[in-house]
Amino acid sequence: MAAVFLVTLYEYSPLFYISVVFLCFLVTAAMVLGWFGFDVPVILRSSDDMETFLQTPEKKMVQVTNPFALEMDFGVASVTGGASVKPCCLEPCVLSCFWGCEMSALQEALHAHQHGQRLSTSQDFHAALHLCYHHCESFHVCVGHEELHTQIPVDWGITDFGWLPRERYPLVAVLTLAEPDARDVYNIVASVTVIHVPDDKYSLPARLLFQYLLTSHGNMYELKPLFMSADSGGISGAPDSEHTTSETPKEAGRLEQVADEDESWTEGMGRDCVVCQNAAVNRVLLPCRHACVCDSCLSHFQHCPICRSFVLESFTLMQAQTAEY
Repeated sequence: MAAVFLVTLYEYSPLFYISVVFLCFLVTAAMVLGWFGFDVPVILRSSDDMETFLQTPEKKMVQVTNPFALEMDFGVASVTGGASVKPCCLEPCVLSCFWGCEMSALQEALHAHQHGQRLSTSQDFHAALHLCYHHCESFHVCVGHEELHTQIPVDWGITDFGWLPRERYPLVAVLTLAEPDARDVYNIVASVTVIHVPDDKYSLPARLLFQYLLTSHGNMYELKPLFMSADSGGISGAPDSEHTTSETPKEAGRLEQVADEDESWTEGMGRDCVVCQNAAVNRVLLPCRHACVCDSCLSHFQHCPICRSFVLESFTLMQAQTAEY
């Protein structure tokens, strides 16, 4: 009876015929896309397909020592009241705070550093910026944590940097090594931090806009934060003074930075993987920069478990104990 009913539908119902053809088309398209490595919905994948994912390429990283770090109290910063900054350096440094620095002048200075004109001292930055700023303050910083306050003189009457779009950065903080001998020890010779500071015409809270590290070889790396779940303690965007993971100079000029807020992280006792909840998190996914999976679970995913963005590359947070550096 059922067979007779289906035959009747087939002969007298165009909708049934169209549905069957459309279903066959979907299955065939999914198989073809899967063969060529394109992503297809999970419901159309077989269990065998799940085991044939292409392995995520690993980005080669090197571990370097960053002698600079800069903390700031974003809650009380303003153009009229100034800003409190706390340099955390491994060596004696010079902190130069440029208020109202022209964007084009800073970009030209950074571009010049990458093409022969090395910026390794505070005098180099003053010369490269060509006085294209409203006010500059310099501080000699000893090793350790020291809170400093920088401010535009009140009698200058500067309360804002104009309407949007602007041509000036509110505050550019530059850290350079004070002693010439230290510049021969560290590959990183300067740190440039661009900070937004609220004023009368743009009252959004203070925040960090960009961070760059300049090397003695003329390379420039941009510091970027890594992201973890809230209960994992997080990974800060501020530079860590001892452990910084960066790309090799052969790769793109970008530096992915890890701030170790927890001693247990450096001892190989990191937070649990969000997938297996067993092994420690040891992989950072790119380009989303989520640190959320262990080495074993990485091979089972084409998408980030947190944001579902496609994973193009990954790198290891901590090398194995037997690895050679």
